[in-house]
Amino acid sequence: MTGFDRSDAVDRLETLVDTVEAERMPVPVREVWAFGDVALGLDPIDRLDVYVTKDVLMRDDSDPAAGDAGEQFRVEGVGKSVRADWAADHPEYLRANANGHAAPEKCLAAHLLGEDEPIHLEVCNASFEDNVTQRLRGAKLREDYTQLLDPRGVCLWADGTRSEEAFRKLRESELALPTLSAALEMLGMDDEEATEAARELHAWRERQDGVTVRGDVV
Repeated sequence: MTGFDRSDAVDRLETLVDTVEAERMPVPVREVWAFGDVALGLDPIDRLDVYVTKDVLMRDDSDPAAGDAGEQFRVEGVGKSVRADWAADHPEYLRANANGHAAPEKCLAAHLLGEDEPIHLEVCNASFEDNVTQRLRGAKLREDYTQLLDPRGVCLWADGTRSEEAFRKLRESELALPTLSAALEMLGMDDEEATEAARELHAWRERQDGVTVRGDVV
């Protein structure tokens, strides 16, 4: 796929939220946001940006009958960073990081997204608004604006409640949001820095292809 018509993009977001609502996820999910181009009313949309707020799995609530799925699949962290019963039910979605440890963000991407969809998934334990601020601070310190999180977002689902109004506004392109550089200025960047940051982030996005995923812990 090379992109989405606007109506197809919103349909895809609704299907994603349906999956989060109806199916057991590798970790508890608290929020689903759409951000970037889809929130601006663009049509078509080259890439769909989705943000998921997850809980860190402090205690696995899996059915004990799931057994030691980590031993079964030779992936460390099953039952610790992802649910054991989820791994047992969905071994095809189980993903590990470079160290061989179960990676929640990669598992969520595998479960929620197709392999070739032009979708970027951000996964963090912090809410979207909190992580926008954290990532802005980190990007400025490292002078790496590709690490920024586009602040122009809309919450689609939170704590089990879907926002039908948010979906309606997305479908009808009713959200009035500023340019990326203007949004970054609102967060405290000066004009020159915001312009450069927006340029770098746009260039990074244009280099992405298919499904991409990024996870962090705040």
